[in-house]
Amino acid sequence: MDMFTRNRWFRALVYTLLSLAVLYMFAQLRPLVSGVYLFLKAVLMPFAVALMISYVLNPVVNLLHHRKVPRTVAVLLIYAVFITSMTVILMNLIPMFIRQLMELNEHMPQLNVRAQSIMNDFNENRYLPDSVRAGINRALTKMETGVSTMITDYINGIGNTINMLFVAFIIPFLAFYFMKDFQVIERGILASVPKKHRKQTVKLFLDIDRALGNYIRGQLLVCVIVGLLAYIGYWIIGMPYPLLLASVVALMNIIPYLGPFFGAAPAILMAAAVSWKMVVYVIIVNTAVQILEGNVISPQVVGRTLHMHPLTIIFALLVGGEFAGVVGLILAVPFFAVLKVLVQHFYGYYIHRRTT
Repeated sequence: MDMFTRNRWFRALVYTLLSLAVLYMFAQLRPLVSGVYLFLKAVLMPFAVALMISYVLNPVVNLLHHRKVPRTVAVLLIYAVFITSMTVILMNLIPMFIRQLMELNEHMPQLNVRAQSIMNDFNENRYLPDSVRAGINRALTKMETGVSTMITDYINGIGNTINMLFVAFIIPFLAFYFMKDFQVIERGILASVPKKHRKQTVKLFLDIDRALGNYIRGQLLVCVIVGLLAYIGYWIIGMPYPLLLASVVALMNIIPYLGPFFGAAPAILMAAAVSWKMVVYVIIVNTAVQILEGNVISPQVVGRTLHMHPLTIIFALLVGGEFAGVVGLILAVPFFAVLKVLVQHFYGYYIHRRTT
């Protein structure tokens, strides 16, 4: 038996089976705890978003604080600069957004006619089997019904809208207190840890900071650059509504691996309503942007800061998407990065105790 327990592959197999068993158990218990899960999700989500914002901006606060600026004043200065910048940007972007939305609304009948014409040509294509054409029609009908239901739910969900506005309103206040009292919170956590474990706890915090800090800040910058490149590309090829579609590309790019596909989908659908030539142009633009992002931008801005295998990242995305939808896809990789650091530290502590 000792021979098996000392075997690295045997231990890895046991840990994998135990992890799968735990996940299966959680999946079976999920209907029983769904109410608790939804409650915790609603309560903790604003704190998670505020913590992420404060985490991104905290280095700037520390820089100002080291220059003898009180933390409260430093946070207020950052808020003032941020609000002023956003006001200037939005004053220029919102009219463009509104104009493009109005144009989209005006041209929607023509786009629908064009899309219907494309589908009719598709259905008349004798080279496609009947089962394939029927499947495409069913998928389009299902998508149309789903979009209609989603719009109706949003219109009827006034209570949810009010709740979302309230959450959006309190997040800046939460982020303010997180940034103002960041060091106080750290000292409070360390004070609650026994003295013999404090050194290890500090190292744990530093490793988490190293794993997340550059990744989160760099990823946000990468999304802005990708959105700008997509906008320039769409504008050059004459794509309708370039700002709207490039914004989707920028927002979706925060999701590793799958994000570029989600971001390009609306542009490809819109291009299909214009011409097949435009579809090719859109695919070329998105491919070029992703090649630049993957080979130039991300390695320079973010680098391989998480040291996570692509399979691990895809697994994290699947779990995050299942548990929390789009928000889960965005937060899955940082969450698993923190979990990886925690597991490494506890495993190292366990090995250290066994060998001493």
